[in-house]
Amino acid sequence: MREIVYDTYFWQNDMVRLRAWSEADWEWDYYNSFDTLAVRLADCKVELPPTVSHSKEYSEKVSSLSTNNCRTTFAIETLDGIHVGRINILLDDHQNGTFGSGLLIDRDYRGKGYGTSAMKILLKYGFMEKRLNKYSSSALEGNEASIKMHKKLGCEQEGVLKQNIYTNGRYYDEIYFGLTKEDYLKL
Repeated sequence: MREIVYDTYFWQNDMVRLRAWSEADWEWDYYNSFDTLAVRLADCKVELPPTVSHSKEYSEKVSSLSTNNCRTTFAIETLDGIHVGRINILLDDHQNGTFGSGLLIDRDYRGKGYGTSAMKILLKYGFMEKRLNKYSSSALEGNEASIKMHKKLGCEQEGVLKQNIYTNGRYYDEIYFGLTKEDYLKL
């Protein structure tokens, strides 16, 4: 196979490259399923104990950019090919022109800008290629990394749903963020 030249590749920037999730990525999913705090912050719940078969089934379901519940899942890699995370884009509201995302970075690579860099690629795709008008997302109260990332991306906090999510024995606020294409283009 010829060497791939990434000079003008859309799905990368100066820090990360997005690629299709593959069935072989089940190990990454399995390993990161043991990070209960991160999974709780991302999914607002605790899953049953991880199993190899569940991770393999998940990876098979979302591999090769197949859409699952209007979500397309990508692996996040450094430019050196190190798998550092998973990101998906939620494209379920074409009528209103909105989209969302989900993101999980491996604990060993958090706080280094990989998630923010991957989000920049998805925002560019949503606004500049899919002609969508608004990115919307929420973060669970206490998810400081997600809150910081959204603000860094230019998102505005649009509201708080008080005590909206129940997990870990109590109700948490859900903080909503948004970014319009107009504001994105100003950045």
